[in-house]
Formats: sequence, C-alpha cells, structure tokens
Amino acid sequence: MSLKEQEDLVGKTIDRFVEILGKESVVDLTYWFNLLTFEVIGKPAFGNDFHGIESGKTHFWITDVLGSMSQASLSDTWKRFPVVGRLWMFFNPAWMRRLVAASMRHQKYTIDLTNKRINEATTRKDFMSYLLSGRTRVSDIQLAAHASDFVNLTIWHNKIAGSETTATTLAVVFYYICKNASVKQQLEEEILSAFPAYKDINATSVAKLKYLHAVCLEALRIFPPLPLGLPREVPHPAEMVDGFYVSGGTIVSTNPYAASMSTDNFDKPEAFMPCRWLTGEPTDILDASKPFSCGPRSCLGRGGKLLYETQEPSDEALVNDDVAN
Repeated sequence: MSLKEQEDLVGKTIDRFVEILGKESVVDLTYWFNLLTFEVIGKPAFGNDFHGIESGKTHFWITDVLGSMSQASLSDTWKRFPVVGRLWMFFNPAWMRRLVAASMRHQKYTIDLTNKRINEATTRKDFMSYLLSGRTRVSDIQLAAHASDFVNLTIWHNKIAGSETTATTLAVVFYYICKNASVKQQLEEEILSAFPAYKDINATSVAKLKYLHAVCLEALRIFPPLPLGLPREVPHPAEMVDGFYVSGGTIVSTNPYAASMSTDNFDKPEAFMPCRWLTGEPTDILDASKPFSCGPRSCLGRGGKLLYETQEPSDEALVNDDVAN
C-alpha cells in the first residue's frame, strides 16, 4: 500500500492531536505520543478509531501491546539464562497467567476487527483493502481459516512497528530538543522559514527539511526504539559472517544500541549531534546505525516512521506549541 494514499488521513489525525495538546498547559508527551501513533496506525490497518486523542484515555488494546513489549524483553532474558528463568517463574506464577490472558484478549480483539473489516462494504484504501482485493468465496474461507496466523504475523507486527516504537522515537526527539537549546533554535529556524503558515505543513513538504531529518536520525541512533538485535538464521551449510565462519542454523544478530553507541563507530556517541548526519565526518560510520535492521527483512515501517509518524508531528508541534516548557 502506498503511504501517500494515507497522507490526508494521517494529517487530520496529527492536526487534531496538536490542537488538543495546545489547549493543555502541561502534558505527558510520552503518553500522548502513544495515543497518537496507535490512532495513526489503527485507521490505515482497520479503518478503526480508538478515540484515544479525543478522550485522552488509553484503549485496553494499547495497554496490552505496551505490556507485551516489556514482557518480550523479559522472556528473551529468561531464554538466555534458563536456570534463573525457572526460579523467577516459580516465585512469580501469576506473571505467566497475566501474559496468557493479555495475549488471548489481544488475539480475540484483533480477529474481531479483522472479521469486521472483511465484511465491511467500503471502497476505502487501507492495509486490508489490498489483502482483500480480488477476493472470492474460497479466499474468504482461507483467510478466515488462517485468521489467527494472519493476525499474529501481520497485523500485530505492523501495530508494534508503527505505533509503540514510533512513540518512543518521538519522545526521544522532543527530549533532546528540549535539552539542547542550539538544536531547538536551528530546528525552529528551518521549520519557520520553510512554512509561513501551519496549513503548509504536510508529509511531502516536511520531507524536504534536512535538519529535521538529521534530528530524527540522531534520535534513532542514540536511542533505538527496539534495542535488542533482531535474529537471523544462518543458511545451511554455513556462511562467513563478519569474517567468521558460522555453521548453518546458528542464530545471529547485531545489537543496534551497542553498535550505535560504540566509539569505534561514532565520535562522542553519547552526545546528541544531528550535524553528524549532514557533514559526514570521517570519524562517524553512519551506516553502523541500523535502527530498522538491514537487508531484505528490515522493518517495513521505516518509511512511515520517519516520514509520516516522526517528522510531521515533530514539525507541527514545534510550530504550534511551546514544547520547551
């Protein structure tokens, strides 16, 4: 699906978000960014409105997804340290019950949304419209039969990729903007000179702002929203990986946070320096920052995250509100 087709829908959601935030004196931006990004990804996925921005309240589905992120990290840790994991499970039996209950609740709700969208008569373009194009009675039966797999492998991953991680990146962007007066000043100058009026801001025009793009890239480098390495299986019989002979079937990964914070790759890695993405200093290996992973299996949401869900809200909020205070 072309992200361009969703620009009007996303733009209206962001406009409403900025309007509501402008009425408040003090807000928890991390909380509100989660409301925004789930709203932005929910409409293209299902044509569904969670009413989070209007109500200021978190939908139970959002709560389950956010909880699953921390639970996934914990589960990964226990796999690496099985003895400690078994001890922890013994003393915390309720943890697994909560995890299973949340997973079942999430799956049921997503399947209900999927079935509702399948039976909806509409010409609206969204994720599902492309999956349902050329549908027949047989294809409907097949989709229903595999709804559980479809939900867990496709929609759930799109939901995570397009929402929680983007909210994290937005929070990081605004944190460092507020912590660095020179960055904030340069960003405001670029935005205000490019857009005489708020109505001129959209995803297409925002994409031309080089410093804003650099700010987003630096935020993704210094705080990758998914800090664990995404696993890849070495094909049989074996491959050379980073100069090492690795047997087929071995699971390998690169931790994006470790790579982006290494002094071997970046000069002053702990410093927030958007200019490094504009000057191309020889002391920085920019390709070492891979927050979306790399290769043919890299994150599908990389275009949407940078263009629609990170740059445009940052731009509009800076124009409309005093974020430093």
